[in-house]
Amino acid sequence: MAAQSKLSLPSDRSLSALLSHCSNTYLKHRTNISRAVYLTLFIALINRVRNAINEQKSATARQKQQAAGKTSTPDFKGQKQKVELNREFFKNLFKLLRIVIPGVKSKEMRLIVSHSCFLVIRTLISLYVAELDGKLVSSLVRGKGREFLIGIVWWMLVAVPATFTNSMLQYHQCKLALQYRTRLTHYIHDRYLSKMTFYALGNLDDRIKNADQLITNDISAWSNKAADLYSSLAKPVLDMCIYNYQLSKNVGGEGLFAMGLLVQLSANVMRLLTPPFGKYVADEARLEGEFRFSHSRLIDNSEEIALFSGHEAEKTTLDKGYFTLIKHVNYILRRRLYHGMMEDFVIKYFWGALGLVLCSVPVFIKIPGASTVTLGDRTEGFVTNRRLLLSSSDAFGRVMFSYKEITELAGFTSRVSSLIDVIDDIHNGHFEKKLVSSASTAENAAVLAGRGKVTEGPDIEFIGVPIVSPNGDVLVRELTFHVRPGDHLLIVGPNGCGKSSLFRIMGGLWPVYGGEVRKPPPEEIFYIPQRPYISKGSLRQQIIYPESRMEMTRRGVTDEDLMRIMKGVGIANVVEVEADGWDADREWREVWSSGIQQRIGMARLFYHRPRYAILDECTSSQDLATEKMLYDTAKSLGVTLITVSHRRSLWTYHENILQFDGQGGYVFTKLDAEKRLELEDEKEELEMQLREVPDLQKRIAELEEMIRERQLELEAET
Repeated sequence: MAAQSKLSLPSDRSLSALLSHCSNTYLKHRTNISRAVYLTLFIALINRVRNAINEQKSATARQKQQAAGKTSTPDFKGQKQKVELNREFFKNLFKLLRIVIPGVKSKEMRLIVSHSCFLVIRTLISLYVAELDGKLVSSLVRGKGREFLIGIVWWMLVAVPATFTNSMLQYHQCKLALQYRTRLTHYIHDRYLSKMTFYALGNLDDRIKNADQLITNDISAWSNKAADLYSSLAKPVLDMCIYNYQLSKNVGGEGLFAMGLLVQLSANVMRLLTPPFGKYVADEARLEGEFRFSHSRLIDNSEEIALFSGHEAEKTTLDKGYFTLIKHVNYILRRRLYHGMMEDFVIKYFWGALGLVLCSVPVFIKIPGASTVTLGDRTEGFVTNRRLLLSSSDAFGRVMFSYKEITELAGFTSRVSSLIDVIDDIHNGHFEKKLVSSASTAENAAVLAGRGKVTEGPDIEFIGVPIVSPNGDVLVRELTFHVRPGDHLLIVGPNGCGKSSLFRIMGGLWPVYGGEVRKPPPEEIFYIPQRPYISKGSLRQQIIYPESRMEMTRRGVTDEDLMRIMKGVGIANVVEVEADGWDADREWREVWSSGIQQRIGMARLFYHRPRYAILDECTSSQDLATEKMLYDTAKSLGVTLITVSHRRSLWTYHENILQFDGQGGYVFTKLDAEKRLELEDEKEELEMQLREVPDLQKRIAELEEMIRERQLELEAET
């Protein structure tokens, strides 16, 4: 029995005495404890600043090493960039914010200021509601019905500005996201659709594979995340400051500090265990873009795929892309599941238990300056403090949850800023593309490292210009020729010899790696491919493209003039069969045959009447009579023709010929169509005779064998 009495638990009286002794000791040394707390906070702040400075120095040192070539850095086309909250993220984020918020007088800044005012108002309303909640419960405990009814009236009255404030906050957030997207889209459109950047991004550079998805989806997602992040951070931080200040007055700063340490410790543990959601989001967006690009490629090449019966192969490719995407999404969902369970336990239950302990301090411990003595006062204080604590913990929880949103924002920031960086590089003439193996030779590398000179003039002249494909393949080392107005040029040669590359250099699409190019301004050179581009718009728009109807009117051109052009190319019935005439708007590429589309391309040429026209097999679907009509009309308008074609019927329309041999050589000379036709006929006749030689030799061998057999028979008879 004596042993059992020694092991018995302390009584309630002894526990109360222990708590009373601890509280008296705390109150006796409260000043020193407060000083120690504030000193600890100051030391922690100094240590945090010192760590930030050291991290900044380390980052600067790493950048210097990378610049010196001591370390390698992943690029867009090699290893994937690591998406995380680092200096690069904040640098890119501020760069984008300067674009979407151009100045303090901008509409976006006014929305942010207005949004901030409503955030402050909502916090003050929440603070007042917490106090009113405590008074209502206190009135119930005390049994004061009149004070309770008055509190209910005030509760209903405060609901009016509270609901209005919440609605305005949601409106401002959506409006701000829309303004961000508008600013950023206009900024990228201005740069993406200038200096042929849209072409260079897809043909001369490998870093961005799905610019369409970045401009349409990722910019929208970044704008929504950026606008939501301001509300998700500004409001909780403001709530934490105001609520914690009021709590420190009600329950004491030391208890709040102790709770803050435990919360910070648990928050750090959660941060260490948080998966890199920013990288996951960036990878998901990239896989979405690749999956969408696969479908776009299927639509663009549907005819060829159908002719080859390649639907099974394409289905395999699409299924593989979708499987990779869904596998990644499922992986993210599993990581979110485990991370969400951890967050709910820590934020809702662990931090909730700490809050209850903190709210109980004024009940068990006398706080200097507090007047809660009666049961109603204690109840009012407990309810008010608990309301404040719940609001503060909710604010801190939103800050913690915002870390995940920030990491997702980091993923979109990385993709959008990468697009802008690549566009800037292209504007500065810097391209990154996977090169062929021959580009690494010393001779070819010297060609690729150089840049030529481009000037404007009345004619077209190439002096020692290398013809280089975007993948670094040097097709012709030095090309020299001269085309004066009226000297129509025919270009021939095998596939891959540099004909299309030459046209792209003339059009300013590809860089000039050496020599000197003189050519007219871009508006005086018109290009017509084998399959003309059919734009979206009215029938009139197909003829005057890329001009608008206003520009057509300004030039003094009428619909009657357009009709004469259509009659000149032999397709006036295209306009006559449409009920709306020139204003008809249909999917013209699906309506017209390839032959009509080629005539539409020539109609554009006759409408614009440029000084030079580059015709790339643009009459391949026309008969000889129509071809003659189109070429004669073009020459009568004073257009100098530069034609790529293997059709012998076109030789008579040109005075010069540029012939590539496919081995890096070429010949530029006068074209005598009649003599060349005679030579070609003779060549074909000789080739035909040569093709008959094996058959003749075989027949001779058969005849010789028959003669020997006949001789043997005669010898046998004799």
